[in-house]
Amino acid sequence: MEKEKIQTSSVRVRSVEDLGRTIRARRKENSLTQQNVADFSGVGKVFVVHLEKGKPSIQLGKVLEVLTGLGLELVVQPRGEK
Repeated sequence: MEKEKIQTSSVRVRSVEDLGRTIRARRKENSLTQQNVADFSGVGKVFVVHLEKGKPSIQLGKVLEVLTGLGLELVVQPRGEK
């Protein structure tokens, strides 16, 4: 079974699982390990593992550090707007 490829140019995230899949896809697009991401984001590898798995109790501040490190940003807008 082939895994679905996620384009990280613009992704609608509606759950922590969606966010985790998006972060994992971006990491792999850039040929990075979870340890690489942890090191340049200033978080632990275990945090990156939990984030990619969609753990619901992750810390938002650390999530934002990982997103920044991967060249991504979080945009909040009213539902239905593009």
